[in-house]
Amino acid sequence: MKHRIVVLGAGYAGAFAAGNLARRLSPADTEITVVNAVPDFVERMRLHQLATGQDVAVRKLADVFAGTGVRLRLARVTGLDPERRTVAVTGEDGDGALVYDTLLYALGSSVAHHGVPGVAEYAFDVTGRSSALRLRERLAGLGRGGTVLVVGEGLTGIETATEVAEARPDLSVAVAARGEHGAWLSPKARRHLRQTFDRLGITVHEHTGVEAVEPTRAIAADGRSLPAEVTVWSAGFAVHPIAAAGGLEVAGTGQIVVDRTMRSVSHPDVYAAGDCAYAIGENGRPLPMSCASAGFTNMQATAAIIARLTGGEVPTTGLKYYGNHISLGRRDAIVQMVDGDVRSKSWYLGGRTAAWLKAGVLKGAGWGIAHPTFGMPKRKRRLATAPDRVGARAAA
Repeated sequence: MKHRIVVLGAGYAGAFAAGNLARRLSPADTEITVVNAVPDFVERMRLHQLATGQDVAVRKLADVFAGTGVRLRLARVTGLDPERRTVAVTGEDGDGALVYDTLLYALGSSVAHHGVPGVAEYAFDVTGRSSALRLRERLAGLGRGGTVLVVGEGLTGIETATEVAEARPDLSVAVAARGEHGAWLSPKARRHLRQTFDRLGITVHEHTGVEAVEPTRAIAADGRSLPAEVTVWSAGFAVHPIAAAGGLEVAGTGQIVVDRTMRSVSHPDVYAAGDCAYAIGENGRPLPMSCASAGFTNMQATAAIIARLTGGEVPTTGLKYYGNHISLGRRDAIVQMVDGDVRSKSWYLGGRTAAWLKAGVLKGAGWGIAHPTFGMPKRKRRLATAPDRVGARAAA
């Protein structure tokens, strides 16, 4: 019997990890299945572009994994039983259960509502393709002078606000920031950000928490009414509670607590990568939910899985956060590097050169997903023990 590897999620972490595993493990010993709820790869870093009416290439996962030996199961994960090593799913083929010997959990994250009244009913977000398309349709229906409020001063909020303002200069765009806008950037980068917002006509409400969202406005903590025919919620991310409900050890964020090799500390045949992994970086702090972290954690997880299954020494890959690249529309951007304590360095790159660099990062990430097995060692590594015994060995 072949060793069954199941990868949950085909985002940046899951899709690349599945290709890496398929390229480096012998198909004579292993069977790799990827479970994903939708048939397309969601290029999450471009969803703010999709929401403003731009064309974003659609990559079918069936095409991505064609010829790799990876099996694709289009289904939604509804439950996890790590004691029995099963995953409950539901899809076009009905309800079912997948049995695994090794599980890579990479279900990512979604928008965090933080219990704020009205967010679920009235707010929009750009954390998924369907939600970005919903926002796209709503923005298209706004006439001149329509009001858009972006709640959240992080990377997603900045990129969404600038993208909307550049694409629709006829709209009134504002941002509600809990603290000082761009306070985490270096002084020069912060000045660049403010100048860009001024150029695009974006209003910033600093030190403004939003405590309720209504159909045409948001209510600030101080009682102010902020006009918003469209409220875009970008106030953080949350992970699905499936891992916690299944009995895996999770952090207060709901993320799976993993060791240095991305292995669950409570269930050794489960690994996690991407936003759902509570991984400690080289600076002793949890890695932020980001595409960069998805890359670090999936490389570490796949390296550990391959080494343990083939009897090799488990390598460690770097878990250092280097900085942020922030789009400010299509012709401007900021690249801000950080130090080991995740504090912004004085140096930054801005303007068209930074925008070109960001475009290159996006293009490279998209190409890598479209060619998940390219550039890896040829598939030739056999498992160290008989396939039907590897699961027991890995759990030891």
